[in-house]
Amino acid sequence: MQFQQLAYFVAVAETRHFTRAAERVHVSQPSLSQQIRALETELGTELFSRARGNIALTEAGEALLPLAQRILADADTARLEVQELAQLRRGRVRLGATPSLCTGLLPDILRTFHDMHPGIRLLIEESGSHGLVRELARGALDLALVVLPLPRPSPVLTTVELLREDLVVVSSAAGPAPGDGRTVAVADLRDEPLVMFRHGYDLRELTVAACRADGFEPSFAVEGGEMDAVLGFVRAGLGVAVVPSMVASRARDLRVTPFAPQSRLQRTIALAHRADVAPSRAAREFQKVLLASHQRGLAAAGTEDTAG
Repeated sequence: MQFQQLAYFVAVAETRHFTRAAERVHVSQPSLSQQIRALETELGTELFSRARGNIALTEAGEALLPLAQRILADADTARLEVQELAQLRRGRVRLGATPSLCTGLLPDILRTFHDMHPGIRLLIEESGSHGLVRELARGALDLALVVLPLPRPSPVLTTVELLREDLVVVSSAAGPAPGDGRTVAVADLRDEPLVMFRHGYDLRELTVAACRADGFEPSFAVEGGEMDAVLGFVRAGLGVAVVPSMVASRARDLRVTPFAPQSRLQRTIALAHRADVAPSRAAREFQKVLLASHQRGLAAAGTEDTAG
């Protein structure tokens, strides 16, 4: 079994088309088909069903696909690790993060890392924690910022808790304040139309779970948006939304109302990577910058608490 054959197999599996797969890997279609046949012969089973031009994975193909993707990703990571020049003048970091973290936490950290290592390419993948765990497991990401607890804990991942962040309610500055005007309880959301994120957002699941734990189903004024869209809908007065405090601090034209102590909602942010593969040097350097930034944030918070 050759890397080239696995690459051809993955290309066909992902495009479900032999000609498009051949174009992707820059070989002729007959050469690609020949290599796929050779792979099937070696494995002793067909990997694709080719009925009437419709390309579908067989059961054996379904089993091989995630393994092949992981093998190719690991080989790519190893190649980059060997090729990195001294003093991190070249390399890449494939970082996954939930959309709210891309908006709230990452911009300053990415700027710091880029200033320190301008030759390192930063590739960012936005997704919910479930999708990020899947991408980490198959080797498509080096690191990911996820929300704990993970929707499906994975034994192949290692997580390091970074911070616990309060959630707050944002509303239009032109409308009435939710709750008592100073704080809001989860129960107060019963009578508030919510602007809700699309399925797959950790914030959606957390908010709905909190409402159900309080004995009611939330009412959605509009749903299905990404972070910027949700803030825009709130700004237009369509409803209120539950968002992380880091995101709310950047939305200066919205009213921000914290939850009352007895209704406090938080989320736990962690850095995850595969336990069975050492991160590349560039990824390790990014992890250092991220953890150092977190420690500075804790120190600043402690100073403010002492001063207060």
